[in-house]
Amino acid sequence: MAAHALDLQTLLTQALALPAQPRIVALLLRELVPEQPSLRRLSQLFAADPALAAGLLAQANGPVFGMAGRVTGIPEALALLAPAQLRQIVRGIPLGVGAHAVPGMAMPAFWRYSVEAARVARALAGTVQASPTAAYAAGLMHGLGELAMHMIDPGRAATITELVGPLDPRRAELEMRLCGYTYSHVSAGLARRWNLPPLLADALQHLYAPLAQPGFDPLACVLHIAAWRARSREAQWDERALAVSFPGEVGVALGLDIDMVLRQDPVDWMADTGLDVVL
Repeated sequence: MAAHALDLQTLLTQALALPAQPRIVALLLRELVPEQPSLRRLSQLFAADPALAAGLLAQANGPVFGMAGRVTGIPEALALLAPAQLRQIVRGIPLGVGAHAVPGMAMPAFWRYSVEAARVARALAGTVQASPTAAYAAGLMHGLGELAMHMIDPGRAATITELVGPLDPRRAELEMRLCGYTYSHVSAGLARRWNLPPLLADALQHLYAPLAQPGFDPLACVLHIAAWRARSREAQWDERALAVSFPGEVGVALGLDIDMVLRQDPVDWMADTGLDVVL
């Protein structure tokens, strides 16, 4: 690890304002105009953006509600917050506008990837008796650490990107080798900063090597496979590359084979609404 690389704890102490999709922010602000907005529509919108979901869950797990470390999903959080509090969250999120919103990151691809990973995680969780709601939230937010690394330590992120892209399936391995931690370790640190439940923070912490932990963490295993699937899809890997790279030991631990994982429905990001997420 190079001497100038930020260590994990130093990185996690830095101020950070993660950007959201401008379109989702605009739709949320419009949806929050009525005194009694549609909870279903709000769920769909918050579930379409990782930064907004993180802001929502951080607020729900804050001191105001006495629920710190207990709110795991978007529907639970929405049940706690009033429309005025939701408007405050949405208005306080910076917009991911322009090519340089996050240095070195193609934000549309990141948002698409995050939603796909969340959907795959939710589908897999339902087959292994894990919480689909928690799996969706963790899957949606698991890549936020990558944004943090690019925003706080852009030079190091750019150096890694010269070798593999931010969404490349091999990214975490290279980050571990060069930095001593991966994007998901950063995501776990952020989850703890936001007082999110240990269920979510621990799964993010263990995502990189879920079977190396003392106890079995099914949610971490689900996230590991969901991230592999979403990243391999972004990379447009062929059948041979998928077969060679499939994390078989993690699949065995969950009772899943590659065919079961590949059968999960992909995200139709080009649909008219772009909001086919229902929690």
